[in-house]
Amino acid sequence: MIAIRTRILAPTIILVILGSLALALLALCDSHREIEEVYDAQLVQAARLLQGILQRQDPQQTDWAQIGAALETALDRSGEGILSHPYEINLSFQIWSQEGQLLVRSQHAPVLPSPPAPGIHDLLIDGQDWCGVLLQDGGQGLRIWVGERDDLRQDLIQRIVQHTLIPTLVGLPLLAMIIWLFLGWGLKPLQRLAWQIRARPVDSLDPLDSGPLPPELEPMRTALDRLLRQLRSLLERERRFIADAAHELRTPLAIIDIHVRNARQASNEEEREEALAFLQQGVIRATRTASQLLTMARLEPASYERRSLDLVVLVREELAELAPLALGREVELVLDNESDCPLLGEPSAIAILLQNLISNALAFAPRGSEVRVRLRQSSDQQVVMQVLDEGPGVSEAMLSRLCDRFYSEGNPDGAGLGLAIVEMISLRMGGVLHFSNRDQGGFCVQLSFPRQVHP
Repeated sequence: MIAIRTRILAPTIILVILGSLALALLALCDSHREIEEVYDAQLVQAARLLQGILQRQDPQQTDWAQIGAALETALDRSGEGILSHPYEINLSFQIWSQEGQLLVRSQHAPVLPSPPAPGIHDLLIDGQDWCGVLLQDGGQGLRIWVGERDDLRQDLIQRIVQHTLIPTLVGLPLLAMIIWLFLGWGLKPLQRLAWQIRARPVDSLDPLDSGPLPPELEPMRTALDRLLRQLRSLLERERRFIADAAHELRTPLAIIDIHVRNARQASNEEEREEALAFLQQGVIRATRTASQLLTMARLEPASYERRSLDLVVLVREELAELAPLALGREVELVLDNESDCPLLGEPSAIAILLQNLISNALAFAPRGSEVRVRLRQSSDQQVVMQVLDEGPGVSEAMLSRLCDRFYSEGNPDGAGLGLAIVEMISLRMGGVLHFSNRDQGGFCVQLSFPRQVHP
């Protein structure tokens, strides 16, 4: 995986380099054009200076050889002395009369067969490019041409452009290094956070240090703390499950071991059958306890998928599945509902809740009685479900302990987890669980759920 610094810096440096080079290229083209304009303007200015000098001369009486020698001497000295400059132009000049007669020409000036047209122009003479300007003086009838070699001009322009680009080319690596250093400084909080995580003990699930962090890292720390809380909760559930399983299965397994020994040591068939019957009951109780423990472990996670369902249909299906168990106990299962009861919930969780409530009611219902499941919709958008039996009920002192884990009152085959599971599912669905003894005898378990859907 590419490092974050590289992922950030590489595109940044590439963009800076490409952007700088593109700007430098545009500046190069623009500077080249502007410098060309400046040098052309200097040619025009030089031609006007010659025109100004010659305006006081009479073309017919002027010693053009002397003037040419003086101008040639001045041009030869242009690169010497304290006033010399490496970027000054190397001028050549020619002057013609109105009739086209060449009056004077500098030593290095190109040989022109005839005066060019007035204005700025480029000429190719004997394989050499020249840049020049022709100024026509109508008052004196003179044609003044001033020019310079294009290769010398381009050399000067390249030198100027190179001096302009050198800071850019030297500055880019320095800029990249500065960006690299500042980026490393900006990533220091992330490095400290990583060091803090690495320095933690392997088995530590405590929240991270609450010291100051940049706003960009706060969501990361919050997410890590949330993950640590989830891991801590998961480990606590696992430890609780293991402890509960070890605690609750120890006695049934010990009893099973005793019955196995009794069956092996039985002196006759009757004693052996009796021991095997007790052994079967112990296996059933241990299986039921393990099933209830696994159910609680599966229900403990806080989130689950809800969907719309009809509680009446779900209860009817569960009663049909539990009908054989009720017939074996000679108890009748009755569904009492006035209308449909739409609900938002998890069908599998509600099915587990019903199985525990009805199985618990069947365990205490006398033979020939009934277990009634009553469904109603209250006026405050609540779905109310009651499971009613005709058993002995529960003492008032024990009502508050019915949802305690591994607490079982009056049912030696129970694991003491059924109503704890019911309470867990009720809380997950936002319901309210209530126990009461019926006036006419028996017990009532009432659950109220928020409907949360329209019928």
